Amino acid sequence: MVFGAAQPHAALLRDLINQIAESKDPNYCVRVTANDGKQGETYLRQFQDNEKTIPTVLTTSQKLSTGVDARNVRNIVLMRPVNSMIEFKQIIGRGTRTFEGKDYFTIYDFVDAYRNFLDPEWDGEPILEVCDVCGVSPCECEVKEKKPCPVCGEKKCICEKEPPEPCERCGERPCKCKKKVKIVLADGREREIQHMAATAFLDNSGNPMSAEEFLKSLYGELPKFFENEAHLREIWSKPSTRKELLQRLSEAGFGPEQLNNMQQLIGAEKSDVFDVLEFVAYAVAPITREQRAEQALSSNVVSLLAREQREFVDFVLSKYVESGVGELDEEKISPLLELKYGSIEDGLAALGDPTATRSVFIDFQPHLYGRMVA
Repeated sequence: MVFGAAQPHAALLRDLINQIAESKDPNYCVRVTANDGKQGETYLRQFQDNEKTIPTVLTTSQKLSTGVDARNVRNIVLMRPVNSMIEFKQIIGRGTRTFEGKDYFTIYDFVDAYRNFLDPEWDGEPILEVCDVCGVSPCECEVKEKKPCPVCGEKKCICEKEPPEPCERCGERPCKCKKKVKIVLADGREREIQHMAATAFLDNSGNPMSAEEFLKSLYGELPKFFENEAHLREIWSKPSTRKELLQRLSEAGFGPEQLNNMQQLIGAEKSDVFDVLEFVAYAVAPITREQRAEQALSSNVVSLLAREQREFVDFVLSKYVESGVGELDEEKISPLLELKYGSIEDGLAALGDPTATRSVFIDFQPHLYGRMVA
Protein backbone atom coordinates (compact mmCIF):
# COMPACT_ATOMS: atom_id res chain seq x y z
CA MET A 1 0.00 0.00 0.00
CA VAL A 2 1.21 3.53 -0.80
CA PHE A 3 -0.04 6.71 0.90
CA GLY A 4 0.49 9.88 -1.13
CA ALA A 5 0.38 12.88 1.18
CA ALA A 6 1.89 16.33 1.58
CA GLN A 7 5.51 16.00 2.74
CA PRO A 8 4.96 17.37 6.29
CA HIS A 9 2.22 14.80 6.88
CA ALA A 10 4.10 11.70 5.65
CA ALA A 11 5.95 11.17 8.95
CA LEU A 12 2.76 11.65 11.00
CA LEU A 13 0.95 9.10 8.86
CA ARG A 14 3.82 6.63 9.23
CA ASP A 15 3.76 6.90 13.00
CA LEU A 16 -0.03 6.55 13.22
CA ILE A 17 -0.07 3.50 10.96
CA ASN A 18 2.69 1.76 12.92
CA GLN A 19 0.81 2.43 16.18
CA ILE A 20 -2.33 0.59 15.01
CA ALA A 21 -0.68 -2.07 12.83
CA GLU A 22 -0.91 -5.70 13.93
CA SER A 23 2.72 -6.15 12.86
CA LYS A 24 5.25 -5.17 15.51
CA ASP A 25 8.04 -4.65 12.95
CA PRO A 26 9.13 -0.98 13.23
CA ASN A 27 9.55 -0.89 9.44
CA TYR A 28 6.03 -2.14 8.68
CA CYS A 29 5.26 1.41 7.49
CA VAL A 30 8.10 3.72 6.41
CA ARG A 31 8.39 7.21 4.99
CA VAL A 32 10.07 7.72 1.61
CA THR A 33 10.44 11.38 0.62
CA ALA A 34 13.15 13.58 -0.83
CA ASN A 35 14.29 14.38 2.71
CA ASP A 36 14.98 10.75 3.62
CA GLY A 37 18.15 10.39 1.50
CA LYS A 38 19.89 7.02 1.32
CA GLN A 39 17.73 5.50 4.05
CA GLY A 40 14.62 6.36 2.03
CA GLU A 41 16.11 4.82 -1.12
CA THR A 42 16.90 1.66 0.85
CA TYR A 43 13.30 1.46 2.06
CA LEU A 44 12.09 2.00 -1.49
CA ARG A 45 14.26 -0.80 -2.91
CA GLN A 46 13.02 -3.15 -0.19
CA PHE A 47 9.41 -2.19 -0.96
CA GLN A 48 9.99 -2.87 -4.66
CA ASP A 49 11.33 -6.35 -3.93
CA ASN A 50 8.22 -8.48 -4.45
CA GLU A 51 9.69 -11.29 -2.36
CA LYS A 52 9.86 -9.08 0.74
CA THR A 53 6.86 -8.26 2.92
CA ILE A 54 8.55 -5.49 4.96
CA PRO A 55 8.07 -2.62 4.49
CA THR A 56 4.40 -3.20 3.67
CA VAL A 57 3.23 0.43 3.58
CA LEU A 58 4.92 3.57 2.24
CA THR A 59 3.99 7.13 3.08
CA THR A 60 5.40 9.49 0.49
CA SER A 61 4.96 12.84 -1.20
CA GLN A 62 6.23 12.54 -4.77
CA LYS A 63 7.31 8.93 -5.26
CA LEU A 64 3.92 8.03 -6.71
CA SER A 65 4.66 10.19 -9.74
CA THR A 66 8.18 8.97 -10.58
CA GLY A 67 9.26 5.84 -12.42
CA VAL A 68 9.07 3.50 -9.44
CA ASP A 69 8.61 -0.11 -10.54
CA ALA A 70 6.75 -1.75 -7.64
CA ARG A 71 4.55 -4.27 -9.45
CA ASN A 72 2.69 -5.61 -6.43
CA VAL A 73 1.13 -2.34 -5.25
CA ARG A 74 -2.49 -3.23 -4.42
CA ASN A 75 -3.70 -0.03 -2.72
CA ILE A 76 -3.01 3.67 -3.33
CA VAL A 77 -4.25 6.31 -0.87
CA LEU A 78 -4.39 9.91 -2.17
CA MET A 79 -4.26 12.56 0.56
CA ARG A 80 -2.96 15.58 -1.34
CA PRO A 81 -4.44 17.33 -4.41
CA VAL A 82 -3.34 16.09 -7.84
CA ASN A 83 -3.82 18.92 -10.33
CA SER A 84 -1.53 17.69 -13.11
CA MET A 85 -2.90 15.12 -15.59
CA ILE A 86 0.62 13.81 -16.24
CA GLU A 87 1.18 13.29 -12.52
CA PHE A 88 -2.26 11.66 -12.14
CA LYS A 89 -1.51 9.19 -14.95
CA GLN A 90 1.82 8.33 -13.37
CA ILE A 91 0.14 7.76 -9.99
CA ILE A 92 -2.46 5.46 -11.54
CA GLY A 93 0.41 3.68 -13.27
CA ARG A 94 1.74 2.59 -9.89
CA GLY A 95 -1.28 0.32 -9.52
CA THR A 96 -1.73 -0.91 -13.11
CA ARG A 97 1.48 -2.93 -13.16
CA THR A 98 0.74 -6.63 -13.42
CA PHE A 99 1.87 -9.25 -10.93
CA GLU A 100 1.00 -12.90 -10.29
CA GLY A 101 -2.26 -13.13 -8.35
CA LYS A 102 -2.95 -9.40 -8.72
CA ASP A 103 -6.20 -8.91 -10.63
CA TYR A 104 -7.05 -5.38 -9.54
CA PHE A 105 -5.90 -2.49 -7.36
CA THR A 106 -7.81 0.01 -5.23
CA ILE A 107 -7.53 3.80 -5.03
CA TYR A 108 -8.68 5.52 -1.83
CA ASP A 109 -9.29 9.12 -2.85
CA PHE A 110 -9.65 11.78 -0.12
CA VAL A 111 -8.99 14.78 -2.39
CA ASP A 112 -11.44 14.28 -5.30
CA ALA A 113 -8.61 13.31 -7.64
CA TYR A 114 -11.11 11.03 -9.41
CA ARG A 115 -12.28 14.12 -11.34
CA ASN A 116 -9.21 13.67 -13.53
CA PHE A 117 -10.94 10.64 -15.05
CA LEU A 118 -13.53 13.05 -16.50
CA ASP A 119 -10.87 15.17 -18.23
CA PRO A 120 -10.59 14.54 -22.01
CA GLU A 121 -6.83 14.36 -21.53
CA TRP A 122 -7.26 11.19 -19.49
CA ASP A 123 -7.73 9.15 -22.67
CA GLY A 124 -5.00 10.96 -24.56
CA GLU A 125 -1.58 9.64 -25.46
CA PRO A 126 -0.05 7.42 -22.74
CA ILE A 127 2.73 8.86 -20.63
CA LEU A 128 5.96 6.93 -21.06
CA GLU A 129 7.54 6.24 -17.71
CA VAL A 130 11.31 6.42 -17.60
CA CYS A 131 13.26 4.25 -15.17
CA ASP A 132 15.15 6.26 -12.53
CA VAL A 133 18.16 3.94 -12.84
CA CYS A 134 18.74 3.31 -16.55
CA GLY A 135 16.78 6.29 -17.91
CA VAL A 136 14.98 4.09 -20.48
CA SER A 137 11.31 3.26 -21.00
CA PRO A 138 10.57 0.44 -20.59
CA CYS A 139 13.24 -0.28 -18.00
CA GLU A 140 16.27 -2.16 -19.35
CA CYS A 141 18.01 -2.67 -16.04
CA GLU A 142 19.49 -6.11 -15.64
CA VAL A 143 17.60 -7.96 -12.93
CA LYS A 144 19.73 -10.47 -11.14
CA GLU A 145 17.70 -13.62 -10.71
CA LYS A 146 17.88 -15.09 -7.24
CA LYS A 147 19.26 -18.60 -7.03
CA PRO A 148 17.08 -21.26 -5.43
CA CYS A 149 17.92 -22.27 -1.87
CA PRO A 150 20.18 -25.37 -1.99
CA VAL A 151 18.15 -26.98 0.82
CA CYS A 152 14.47 -26.40 -0.04
CA GLY A 153 14.87 -25.48 -3.70
CA GLU A 154 12.73 -22.32 -3.36
CA LYS A 155 13.87 -18.87 -4.54
CA LYS A 156 12.26 -17.47 -1.43
CA CYS A 157 13.77 -19.85 1.11
CA ILE A 158 11.24 -21.51 3.40
CA CYS A 159 13.78 -23.46 5.45
CA GLU A 160 13.70 -23.31 9.21
CA LYS A 161 16.01 -24.79 11.82
CA GLU A 162 13.31 -27.40 12.35
CA PRO A 163 11.15 -27.51 9.18
CA PRO A 164 7.43 -27.95 9.95
CA GLU A 165 5.62 -31.15 9.08
CA PRO A 166 3.50 -31.05 5.89
CA CYS A 167 -0.06 -29.84 6.50
CA GLU A 168 -2.52 -32.73 6.81
CA ARG A 169 -5.07 -30.84 4.71
CA CYS A 170 -3.10 -29.27 1.82
CA GLY A 171 0.14 -31.28 2.08
CA GLU A 172 2.23 -28.10 1.81
CA ARG A 173 5.11 -27.06 4.05
CA PRO A 174 4.55 -24.42 5.30
CA CYS A 175 0.75 -24.78 5.26
CA LYS A 176 -1.05 -22.79 2.58
CA CYS A 177 -4.58 -23.46 3.83
CA LYS A 178 -6.84 -20.51 4.46
CA LYS A 179 -7.17 -19.76 8.15
CA LYS A 180 -10.15 -21.56 9.68
CA VAL A 181 -12.33 -20.64 12.63
CA LYS A 182 -14.23 -23.23 14.66
CA ILE A 183 -17.61 -22.22 16.03
CA VAL A 184 -19.60 -24.34 18.49
CA LEU A 185 -23.36 -24.04 18.03
CA ALA A 186 -26.19 -24.88 20.42
CA ASP A 187 -26.15 -28.56 19.41
CA GLY A 188 -22.65 -28.79 20.93
CA ARG A 189 -21.03 -29.59 17.56
CA GLU A 190 -18.36 -27.54 15.81
CA ARG A 191 -18.78 -25.80 12.47
CA GLU A 192 -15.55 -24.79 10.77
CA ILE A 193 -15.59 -21.69 8.57
CA GLN A 194 -12.91 -19.66 6.84
CA HIS A 195 -11.59 -16.66 8.71
CA MET A 196 -13.19 -13.47 7.42
CA ALA A 197 -11.64 -10.16 8.46
CA ALA A 198 -14.43 -7.98 7.04
CA THR A 199 -18.13 -8.47 7.68
CA ALA A 200 -20.34 -9.37 4.73
CA PHE A 201 -23.60 -9.77 6.61
CA LEU A 202 -26.36 -7.44 7.78
CA ASP A 203 -29.24 -8.10 10.16
CA ASN A 204 -32.86 -7.17 9.38
CA SER A 205 -32.20 -3.64 10.63
CA GLY A 206 -29.23 -3.17 8.30
CA ASN A 207 -26.65 -3.43 11.08
CA PRO A 208 -23.42 -5.31 10.28
CA MET A 209 -23.00 -8.81 11.67
CA SER A 210 -19.92 -10.96 11.99
CA ALA A 211 -19.83 -14.30 10.19
CA GLU A 212 -20.16 -16.07 13.54
CA GLU A 213 -23.22 -14.01 14.49
CA PHE A 214 -24.84 -14.74 11.12
CA LEU A 215 -24.09 -18.45 11.40
CA LYS A 216 -25.63 -18.63 14.88
CA SER A 217 -28.64 -16.63 13.76
CA LEU A 218 -29.23 -18.90 10.75
CA TYR A 219 -28.82 -22.01 12.89
CA GLY A 220 -31.38 -20.72 15.38
CA GLU A 221 -33.94 -19.91 12.69
CA LEU A 222 -33.72 -23.01 10.48
CA PRO A 223 -35.96 -25.22 12.69
CA LYS A 224 -38.82 -22.89 11.72
CA PHE A 225 -38.48 -23.98 8.08
CA PHE A 226 -38.03 -27.78 8.29
CA GLU A 227 -38.41 -30.37 11.01
CA ASN A 228 -35.35 -32.53 10.39
CA GLU A 229 -32.80 -33.50 7.76
CA ALA A 230 -35.21 -35.82 5.94
CA HIS A 231 -37.80 -33.03 5.76
CA LEU A 232 -35.17 -30.67 4.30
CA ARG A 233 -34.28 -33.23 1.61
CA GLU A 234 -37.97 -33.68 0.78
CA ILE A 235 -38.53 -29.92 0.44
CA TRP A 236 -35.37 -29.38 -1.60
CA SER A 237 -36.09 -32.27 -3.99
CA LYS A 238 -39.09 -30.52 -5.58
CA PRO A 239 -38.70 -27.25 -7.51
CA SER A 240 -41.97 -25.82 -6.17
CA THR A 241 -41.31 -26.45 -2.45
CA ARG A 242 -37.64 -25.51 -2.85
CA LYS A 243 -38.63 -22.16 -4.35
CA GLU A 244 -41.08 -21.55 -1.51
CA LEU A 245 -38.41 -22.34 1.10
CA LEU A 246 -35.89 -19.98 -0.50
CA GLN A 247 -38.52 -17.22 -0.56
CA ARG A 248 -39.32 -17.70 3.12
CA LEU A 249 -35.62 -17.71 4.02
CA SER A 250 -35.11 -14.49 2.06
CA GLU A 251 -38.00 -12.80 3.86
CA ALA A 252 -36.39 -13.82 7.16
CA GLY A 253 -33.11 -12.12 6.19
CA PHE A 254 -31.31 -15.12 4.67
CA GLY A 255 -31.42 -14.21 1.00
CA PRO A 256 -29.35 -15.45 -1.96
CA GLU A 257 -26.46 -13.07 -1.28
CA GLN A 258 -26.17 -14.06 2.37
CA LEU A 259 -26.40 -17.79 1.59
CA ASN A 260 -23.80 -17.36 -1.16
CA ASN A 261 -21.46 -15.65 1.32
CA MET A 262 -21.98 -18.51 3.76
CA GLN A 263 -21.27 -20.96 0.92
CA GLN A 264 -17.87 -19.32 0.45
CA LEU A 265 -17.19 -19.24 4.20
CA ILE A 266 -17.55 -23.01 4.49
CA GLY A 267 -15.50 -23.61 1.32
CA ALA A 268 -18.49 -24.99 -0.59
CA GLU A 269 -18.44 -22.82 -3.72
CA LYS A 270 -18.81 -25.95 -5.89
CA SER A 271 -21.61 -27.33 -3.74
CA ASP A 272 -25.36 -26.73 -3.62
CA VAL A 273 -27.16 -24.21 -1.39
CA PHE A 274 -28.74 -27.34 0.09
CA ASP A 275 -25.28 -28.22 1.43
CA VAL A 276 -25.11 -24.86 3.20
CA LEU A 277 -28.40 -25.47 4.99
CA GLU A 278 -27.51 -29.08 5.82
CA PHE A 279 -24.07 -28.04 7.11
CA VAL A 280 -25.45 -25.27 9.33
CA ALA A 281 -28.40 -27.25 10.63
CA TYR A 282 -26.86 -30.72 11.01
CA ALA A 283 -23.06 -30.34 10.63
CA VAL A 284 -23.08 -32.49 7.47
CA ALA A 285 -19.96 -31.98 5.33
CA PRO A 286 -20.77 -30.50 1.87
CA ILE A 287 -20.30 -32.49 -1.33
CA THR A 288 -19.88 -31.03 -4.81
CA ARG A 289 -22.62 -30.53 -7.38
CA GLU A 290 -20.64 -32.80 -9.69
CA GLN A 291 -20.86 -35.64 -7.17
CA ARG A 292 -24.60 -35.12 -6.84
CA ALA A 293 -25.02 -35.13 -10.62
CA GLU A 294 -23.11 -38.40 -10.94
CA GLN A 295 -25.33 -39.98 -8.30
CA ALA A 296 -28.51 -38.82 -10.07
CA LEU A 297 -27.32 -40.11 -13.46
CA SER A 298 -26.64 -43.54 -11.99
CA SER A 299 -30.11 -43.83 -10.44
CA ASN A 300 -32.69 -46.27 -11.78
CA VAL A 301 -35.10 -43.46 -12.65
CA VAL A 302 -32.63 -41.93 -15.10
CA SER A 303 -31.25 -45.20 -16.45
CA LEU A 304 -34.76 -46.33 -17.46
CA LEU A 305 -35.47 -43.17 -19.50
CA ALA A 306 -35.47 -43.16 -23.31
CA ARG A 307 -32.18 -42.11 -24.92
CA GLU A 308 -33.30 -38.54 -25.78
CA GLN A 309 -34.68 -38.07 -22.27
CA ARG A 310 -31.43 -39.30 -20.66
CA GLU A 311 -29.45 -36.93 -22.85
CA PHE A 312 -31.67 -34.03 -21.79
CA VAL A 313 -31.26 -34.90 -18.10
CA ASP A 314 -27.50 -35.13 -18.65
CA PHE A 315 -27.57 -31.68 -20.29
CA VAL A 316 -29.61 -30.17 -17.44
CA LEU A 317 -27.19 -31.62 -14.89
CA SER A 318 -24.20 -30.19 -16.74
CA LYS A 319 -25.76 -26.73 -16.38
CA TYR A 320 -26.50 -27.44 -12.72
CA VAL A 321 -22.86 -28.38 -12.10
CA GLU A 322 -21.75 -25.25 -13.92
CA SER A 323 -24.11 -22.66 -12.40
CA GLY A 324 -25.95 -24.11 -9.40
CA VAL A 325 -29.42 -25.04 -8.20
CA GLY A 326 -31.12 -22.18 -10.06
CA GLU A 327 -30.85 -24.28 -13.23
CA LEU A 328 -33.34 -26.74 -11.69
CA ASP A 329 -36.22 -24.24 -11.37
CA GLU A 330 -39.30 -25.04 -13.48
CA GLU A 331 -38.93 -21.65 -15.18
CA LYS A 332 -35.68 -22.97 -16.68
CA ILE A 333 -37.36 -25.74 -18.72
CA SER A 334 -38.06 -23.59 -21.79
CA PRO A 335 -34.64 -21.82 -21.85
CA LEU A 336 -32.88 -25.17 -21.48
CA LEU A 337 -34.92 -26.71 -24.31
CA GLU A 338 -34.00 -23.77 -26.55
CA LEU A 339 -30.37 -24.00 -25.54
CA LYS A 340 -30.08 -27.73 -26.27
CA TYR A 341 -32.42 -28.17 -29.25
CA GLY A 342 -32.51 -24.72 -30.81
CA SER A 343 -36.24 -24.23 -30.14
CA ILE A 344 -38.90 -25.32 -27.65
CA GLU A 345 -40.81 -27.07 -30.42
CA ASP A 346 -37.83 -29.21 -31.41
CA GLY A 347 -37.21 -30.04 -27.77
CA LEU A 348 -40.79 -31.18 -27.22
CA ALA A 349 -40.64 -33.22 -30.41
CA ALA A 350 -37.64 -35.09 -28.99
CA LEU A 351 -38.93 -35.50 -25.44
CA GLY A 352 -42.71 -35.75 -25.78
CA ASP A 353 -45.53 -33.37 -24.85
CA PRO A 354 -45.07 -30.60 -22.24
CA THR A 355 -46.40 -32.82 -19.44
CA ALA A 356 -43.91 -35.61 -20.23
CA THR A 357 -41.04 -33.11 -20.56
CA ARG A 358 -41.89 -31.51 -17.21
CA SER A 359 -41.97 -34.97 -15.62
CA VAL A 360 -38.53 -35.79 -17.01
CA PHE A 361 -37.22 -32.48 -15.64
CA ILE A 362 -38.65 -32.96 -12.14
CA ASP A 363 -38.56 -36.70 -11.46
CA PHE A 364 -34.74 -37.07 -11.36
CA GLN A 365 -34.25 -34.24 -8.85
CA PRO A 366 -34.95 -36.25 -5.66
CA HIS A 367 -32.01 -38.47 -6.61
CA LEU A 368 -29.70 -35.44 -6.45
CA TYR A 369 -30.46 -35.01 -2.79
CA GLY A 370 -30.59 -38.57 -1.53
CA ARG A 371 -27.85 -39.67 0.83
CA MET A 372 -24.62 -40.37 -1.04
CA VAL A 373 -24.02 -44.06 -1.67
CA ALA A 374 -20.49 -45.10 -0.76
